[in-house]
Amino acid sequence: MGNKRFSKVFIPDTKIHLWIMTLLVMIIAYYNLVIGSIGVLLLIYFVYYNLKIQYNRKEIWTKYIEDLSYNMDSVTKHAVLNMPIPLVVIEFDGTVSWYNAKFSEMIHTKDILEKSIEDLIGSLHMNEIFEQKEDHIIEVDIQEKHYKVLYNIVKTSKVYDGRYMIMLYFIDHTNFENLKVKYNEEKPVVMLVQVDNYDDVLKDTEEEDRPLVVAEINKKISIWGSRMNAIVKQYQKDQYVMIVENQYLDILETKKFTILDEVREIQMGNKIPITLSIGVGVNGKTLSQLYEYAKAAMDLALGRGGDQAVVKKISTLNFYGGKTKAVEKRNKVKARVIAHALRQLIDQSKFVVIMGHKFPDMDSLGAALGVYRAATNREKEAYIILDGVNEAVKNLWDHIKEQGNYHFITSEEAMSKMSEEALLVVVDTHKPSFTQCPEILNKGQRIVLIDHHRRGSEFIDQAVLTYLEPYASSTCELVSEILQYMDEKINIEKIEAEALLAGISVDTKNFSFKTGVRTFEAASWLRRVGADTTNVRQLFQDDLKTFVAIADVVKNAKAIRKNIALSICSKEIENTSLVVAQAADELLNIRGITASFVLGVRENDEIIISGRSLGDISVQLILEKLGGGGHLTVAGTQLMGITVEEATAMLEKAIEEYLEEGEES
Repeated sequence: MGNKRFSKVFIPDTKIHLWIMTLLVMIIAYYNLVIGSIGVLLLIYFVYYNLKIQYNRKEIWTKYIEDLSYNMDSVTKHAVLNMPIPLVVIEFDGTVSWYNAKFSEMIHTKDILEKSIEDLIGSLHMNEIFEQKEDHIIEVDIQEKHYKVLYNIVKTSKVYDGRYMIMLYFIDHTNFENLKVKYNEEKPVVMLVQVDNYDDVLKDTEEEDRPLVVAEINKKISIWGSRMNAIVKQYQKDQYVMIVENQYLDILETKKFTILDEVREIQMGNKIPITLSIGVGVNGKTLSQLYEYAKAAMDLALGRGGDQAVVKKISTLNFYGGKTKAVEKRNKVKARVIAHALRQLIDQSKFVVIMGHKFPDMDSLGAALGVYRAATNREKEAYIILDGVNEAVKNLWDHIKEQGNYHFITSEEAMSKMSEEALLVVVDTHKPSFTQCPEILNKGQRIVLIDHHRRGSEFIDQAVLTYLEPYASSTCELVSEILQYMDEKINIEKIEAEALLAGISVDTKNFSFKTGVRTFEAASWLRRVGADTTNVRQLFQDDLKTFVAIADVVKNAKAIRKNIALSICSKEIENTSLVVAQAADELLNIRGITASFVLGVRENDEIIISGRSLGDISVQLILEKLGGGGHLTVAGTQLMGITVEEATAMLEKAIEEYLEEGEES
């Protein structure tokens, strides 16, 4: 670099030479005026000559640039006129000002000038151009071909009449789109199929008819798979794996997985309807990932009671079916296994923390007391998280306070007490956001989940032990069965047995809903260990104000499609949660009403909705559309940031969608 700079000093420069000559002439003139005068004349000539050369050189260079610009303009015009892609120039209002031959060929029209681009190309809209974002690409379909539209805005070169115009370039993307469609259609989808009640069906079928039932199940599934050109492999007596192309999935979803109905209608001597659960894995990067998606979908389908299909597309879930009641499992083997596993976890822990859902009901608090007894029987300290008492459990809470020997703590106290040596037991909910203290879930190293609600998309995944049985009437029923297998000698307090029986009673509406053989067995056991049915009934007594409020809600109910009742609880009522739930129950006593929904507003402006059904309508599927969940006959949800009117409109829309889906299927 230094050598280059030094060499520049010796490069001849006319200006430097003239300045040197001027200096020398001045020196000569100082000593000899005559010679100096001659030198001045020569210097003037050289200056004139230098200026003339520079002028001529500039003229030549300017002419060269002009000629080059002219040539470039000619090349540009030729390139634009003969561009191998469709090109059109339009005004800001969409009027066509100019187009090339390729554009005319593309739209198969010759009368183009002064026409609107939106009239010529129906799928192209000017607002897409003006509102286009950087990462957005305009795409149009023309004559069964697919194009990407690029554009730029230019200003005309007229001095006095300059205006802006838009140039649109159409890039043929048809081959890529066809390839993408073909790829999406042919990529694999993994489906897991399981017969929910295989053993129970065969057990209740005459021996000579059992082979016919099994053969008919296999036949239905095989024919269903052959319609989709699928690979079907039976890897266990009641479980199948299928690999099918993605193009058939849209058909399955459109038809709501009719295989569920086809298998349920099998009548080959079986006394119990046969139901399937289907887990579908879509959009995985590898076959193993697709299998994991399908397995997660299957777990979700079984957790929701079976007789349904769940489609998992990475982070999204779609549900189909699930409109029948979960079949009760008569075998208590799983309850015994869970009881023994829970006993080991309690023994390995320093203390136990028990948590139910927000705004606890009898089932939540009763189950918590049952787990509390299981922990204390193993000589472990136990704590129940309870941030507040509502009217639904006030009577039970008063009886608990009289005992005075239970440890209740707030969420803040639980967070400070929680450690790696603690066991966290969550009862009567599987949704993290519904728990008393969602933050403690991230702090707990070992979590046990006991719940009876149909599983939703939100779930406590980090549990080391999960007992989720949607067939059960209540969580109190599950906890009652666990207690029977925890120890050979049962030690349970009278108030605890009554709390568990109250939890079963409230979720079964006094043994009239969702009540199975095991429900009565659990209630019978609780009665034997000291539960007083009179005391249990007193736990549900309401004051006169609450009773009148429930009556007003029932009085103001309106009918939707004649068989669905809907009512709104006044904001002035204090015991909103209790009134809403009990009013929904009372509405089912009206002749002709098969489902009921009641809305209410809590003090924090949270809107709650309780849904009840006699079984023909799934209130769970309806309220799941609003972010809630529950069971076929009992469900609920909470909404924030909207008015009662908006919530009512959303609920009515969800009901209409559910009924339309039922009519379509």
